[in-house]
Amino acid sequence: MKKHIKFIAAALSVVMVLTLFAGCAKKNAKEKVTVCEVTHSIFYAPQYAAINLGFFEEEGIEIELSNGQGADKVMSAVLSNNIDIGFAGPEASIYVYNEGKDDYTQVFAQLTQRDGSFLVAREPDPNFTWDKLREKVVIPGRKGGVPYMALEYVIRKHNLDPYKDVTLDNSIQFALMAGAFTSGTGDYVTLFEPTASMLEAEGKGYIVSSIGKECGELPYTAYFAKKSYIEKNADLIERFTRAIYKGQQWVAKHSAEEIAKVVAPSFPDTDIKLLTTVIQRYKEIEVWSSTPVLTAESFDLLQKVMTEAGELAKTAPHDKIVNNSFAEKVVAAAK
Repeated sequence: MKKHIKFIAAALSVVMVLTLFAGCAKKNAKEKVTVCEVTHSIFYAPQYAAINLGFFEEEGIEIELSNGQGADKVMSAVLSNNIDIGFAGPEASIYVYNEGKDDYTQVFAQLTQRDGSFLVAREPDPNFTWDKLREKVVIPGRKGGVPYMALEYVIRKHNLDPYKDVTLDNSIQFALMAGAFTSGTGDYVTLFEPTASMLEAEGKGYIVSSIGKECGELPYTAYFAKKSYIEKNADLIERFTRAIYKGQQWVAKHSAEEIAKVVAPSFPDTDIKLLTTVIQRYKEIEVWSSTPVLTAESFDLLQKVMTEAGELAKTAPHDKIVNNSFAEKVVAAAK
């Protein structure tokens, strides 16, 4: 009898240990989410801060990050179900909605709120004014891209006609723009970081203005997914948005030096001093959103920029393209 009691007690102990182990394993299990970013850039520092500081892990999420190298490629990956979440400009979702797709994509969290490119000249010009572009050649990137459209908008804002008063040479691919400029093509070029600061450090170009600062608040890059995916994975989308919000808040409260140290593992080939310089420059023009909420006002400006550039024939409603319910919930809960 005593042997039976001892056996039962031992068996119960094993069951309890296995149950506890299973509970811990379930608690520690992370849900893998595939994210395709439009490009890999310091411009997205809050995202890398969220990854490297473990904010996604805190939300039970394991991020599998890939580089789409273009908003069109990111959107294709999302629509074909090869990727869960896309990270690119909201204009991609506007185009898809206007095509009449039933299961269109919705933006649920914004990361950057300004254009991240800078106008680079051949010589230092601390007194630069935009009228100096008159009769000059500018290398602006791909026609139809948001950097190109934002530049056009800024040129018009300064009472110049981008088609008559300025020559926009869009024959050069994005990756080759800096090389073409340093080889003698054009009078000005628009460049993202860290390329702009690298040219300045080498004495081959000089930043004279920020496109983002001149253009105003624009929902430049944001996270989106198919409407059906968001509906089926509402809890996951909320946790993902919360992790991004933590990253945004952390970046807003820390110095460029501190941010550079945290995001450095995501950019192993970039000098820490250059990272710090770039991050400080982005902080100064307030390029990062402080919350993941994408406002109707900034969305309207984006569509205005697209319309004036001749790239948007019909505007899309903010409440169809943007789903702020998750962003608003995580921001409200944090107060």
